[in-house]
Amino acid sequence: MSAARVAVFTLFALLAFAGNSLLCRAALSHTDIDPVSFTAVRLISGALVLWLLISINEDSRAGEGNWWSALALFVYAIAFSVSYVSLSTAAGALLLFGAVQACMIAYGYWRGERFTLLQSLGFIFACAGLVGLLLPGLSAPPVGAGLLMMLSGVAWGVYSLRGKSGGDALKVTAGNFVRTVPIALILALLCFDGLSFDLKGGCYAVLSGALTSGLGYALWYTALPYLKASTAATVQLSVPLVAAVGAVLFLAEPFSARLILASIAILGGIALVTLTARQR
Repeated sequence: MSAARVAVFTLFALLAFAGNSLLCRAALSHTDIDPVSFTAVRLISGALVLWLLISINEDSRAGEGNWWSALALFVYAIAFSVSYVSLSTAAGALLLFGAVQACMIAYGYWRGERFTLLQSLGFIFACAGLVGLLLPGLSAPPVGAGLLMMLSGVAWGVYSLRGKSGGDALKVTAGNFVRTVPIALILALLCFDGLSFDLKGGCYAVLSGALTSGLGYALWYTALPYLKASTAATVQLSVPLVAAVGAVLFLAEPFSARLILASIAILGGIALVTLTARQR
């Protein structure tokens, strides 16, 4: 694949990741759809698109997914939706991304990877940014919603770590998405009396599942083999910033000084840990 094509695929994948935050926040703050309905429609739409993609793909490599990964994917999706009822787009994206990276960094440490002084400082800065963002104050996001978004990030980190073990990434992702559908439907039945569907919100959910999740993941997994590990880790630092800018432009959300400082600490700290690790 040409370098230009890899760059285009990577750009659109990162825009899709940021788009998930924008679509979810727009649906849950500007329509009447509830988080459970949004999650169910999103997962069903993503499963359909990914299933269609692997149906037309002649790749013979194995990959089916599994129920444990599907459960982690579902926890990510439902916690993501519920937390965005109360969080701004920028704060949610920052907490999600920070938790994902913290989870994966902690896993590496548990597996025996040890930090240099610069890495340790970076990890401390990132943790301080997360704590500072959640400390009480006029511009602080709700603590409960913030912790729930961090749980979503940890679940996505677990899902990503489990997905490292072989097979075709697109097929594995499709298999996991398909397995989330019955879980989402069971939850919807249990919460049936509290469901609130909205046509506009449903359209946002379909776009989130089919476009920014299904096609976004497909583009990312297509480009990923052609990216250096350090490049792949670094470009993802742009996702919370893109989501924040999109929220200001399209959802008229403010970008507070607290959020700016937390972003610098979290993203800068993660970059320090990641890039130093790659250099070693």
